[in-house]
Amino acid sequence: MSAEIERRLTNILSADVFGYSRLMGLDEAGTLAVLNDYKGIMAELIAQHRGRIVSTAGDGVLADFPSSVMAVQTAVEIQRQLAERNQKLEPARQMWFRIGINLGDVIVERDDIFGDDVNIAARLQSMAEPGGILISGTVFDQVKNKLSLSFNFLGPQRLKNIDAEVPVYSAVMSAATRPAFDVRGAQTAAPRERPHKPRRQQQALIVSAIRAGAIVAFLGAINLFSGHNHLWFQWPSLVVLLIFIIRATHLYR
Repeated sequence: MSAEIERRLTNILSADVFGYSRLMGLDEAGTLAVLNDYKGIMAELIAQHRGRIVSTAGDGVLADFPSSVMAVQTAVEIQRQLAERNQKLEPARQMWFRIGINLGDVIVERDDIFGDDVNIAARLQSMAEPGGILISGTVFDQVKNKLSLSFNFLGPQRLKNIDAEVPVYSAVMSAATRPAFDVRGAQTAAPRERPHKPRRQQQALIVSAIRAGAIVAFLGAINLFSGHNHLWFQWPSLVVLLIFIIRATHLYR
């Protein structure tokens, strides 16, 4: 007989770094050092609030809590303490986490948890602002009027690979927990440096001059070897020269 599946009602906290690839591109060793430091802070706060770390793979942290209140308190304290640490870093190198929290029934296998409710927490995390916290309606129902924290209702949201819409709330956080630097804008890869316009103009002019010279030389060769006693190639050459002048004028407008 197959082993009976163990299930548990729990509060799932999902967190990960916003713009981790960009940070690694700036400084791999420095980013890993900051990540390990921040994960250490998060681990202490999770333990203090009776939470359990499920996974710290990659740049993320997955934890569960017996209490919705404790899960949200942990998230708020994580964002507050990490924001303080970020003040010591250059704006472009600051590391901001996004956090999503959901209450639901999960499958437990050894020390891991699985199920749609885990996925919902992850989807909420991916929707959150850097330094922000999103919670599901099931969590809000448990924490409303129990915390000195306000929430904005974002309405029912359609989450990827989740059948039913999920009511979503955003925790109203202090401005100090949000990045002053536009990390979302920094996510867009910087475009490759383009040649300056004058350089492009110069290159185009050189190409045009070479083409015009080649045409004139070709016409001169035809005139020379055609056996005619008079020169005629200068007239079409003047047309070529005129076209070249018009082209040059257009380039430097």
